[in-house]
Amino acid sequence: MMIETKLPFDQQYVRSFSEGRGEPDWLLNVRLQALAQAEQLPLPKPDKTKIDRWNFTQFSTHFVESAPLSSLEELPEEVKLLIDIDEEQKNVYVQRDHTCAYVSLADELKEKGVIFTDLATAVREHGELVQKYFMDGVKVNEHRLTALHAALVNGGVFVYVPKHVQVDVPLQAVYVHEKAEALFNHVIIVADVGSKVTYVENYISTCERSEAIVNMIAEVFALDDAQVFFGAVDSLAKGTTTYVNRRGITGRHARIEWALGLMNDGNTISENITRLIGDGSFGDTKTVVVSRGEQVQNFTTSVIHYGKHTEGYILKHGVVKDEATSIFNGIGKIEHGASKSNAEQESRVLMLSPKARGDANPILLIDEDDVTAGHAASVGRVDPTQLYYLMSRGISKTEAERLIIHGFLAPVVNEIPIERVKKQLIEVIERKVK
Repeated sequence: MMIETKLPFDQQYVRSFSEGRGEPDWLLNVRLQALAQAEQLPLPKPDKTKIDRWNFTQFSTHFVESAPLSSLEELPEEVKLLIDIDEEQKNVYVQRDHTCAYVSLADELKEKGVIFTDLATAVREHGELVQKYFMDGVKVNEHRLTALHAALVNGGVFVYVPKHVQVDVPLQAVYVHEKAEALFNHVIIVADVGSKVTYVENYISTCERSEAIVNMIAEVFALDDAQVFFGAVDSLAKGTTTYVNRRGITGRHARIEWALGLMNDGNTISENITRLIGDGSFGDTKTVVVSRGEQVQNFTTSVIHYGKHTEGYILKHGVVKDEATSIFNGIGKIEHGASKSNAEQESRVLMLSPKARGDANPILLIDEDDVTAGHAASVGRVDPTQLYYLMSRGISKTEAERLIIHGFLAPVVNEIPIERVKKQLIEVIERKVK
């Protein structure tokens, strides 16, 4: 049976929601135009994954107002583990469902002009800056899910780092999914010329199962000579249907690096695209995935080279068990004119169960002669030689498999710059593979 495609809210609802939040006319117009397009546009078509029966549109509540926190001590225990609450937190944002519950930024960063706040506040206080970048890296009319996102955005963060400002400590955002049926989270990160910033986000459910829809978009802009490190651990509950789209755009000699731990327990579509626009720019995407149960997941990672002397790297390691299905698509594309560029990618899939299915599909699209490109892919079981070696040293088979899996995923896990978040990712991996 096909999922109902009629949208649950009309133009009047969107208008009332926007006006109730005190949004400017430009954002209201974007919402209204996007909703009109969402009714006409098709769903995305991820390779080898049918999503026409997935529920992306049917939900009854679009905004849940949670009480703000007077202290991080009020957070659920599993959320407190992500934040070092024993130290004075100065660069942390916590969102409960759709509500900004806690936000703090160090005074010295505020004095330098750094902005780190919820999207709704940024729209009111920095409207021109938000307008310049909102739905610029991801276009409204790409497909139904991007249009629906633009129409119904109800959460997220805005980060701006002024020219030549170096943010030496990570900015951390934690999105706590408690009871919201529909989360449309939007993150914008702008690193102005010559600046540097690290941003790490967590999506975490406080329940074991949730029949919810999460539609999240992150847009990252690294202007000339800027550097952005973007880390993420997504850990949403079973039953949650997730669409995640993370995009990056680089200026001249800019860098964007991604370290993504995609640990959701529900069906997921993930798009991660880095556009290397400026000459000499650099993009590096590292992704780790664990799939289990009967979930279906599709992960597409692309690095597209436009500028000369650009470098793009893709590394994806996935573990699939039970009857789960995971598709890993990697695309390295060098456009005509992007001479002296280098596109490299590697996808490895480890299957732990006879009925698990993992596909690694590396693709190179080269429209320029004077370039370097390469790819590698493998799908298989735990290496019996490695297993035998460890067991011959007195390690049990279960523990040997655990060690091999952790070694397999380490290239991404070790990139997470916040120790508590890295520890959480390791614990999620332990829970999902045992």
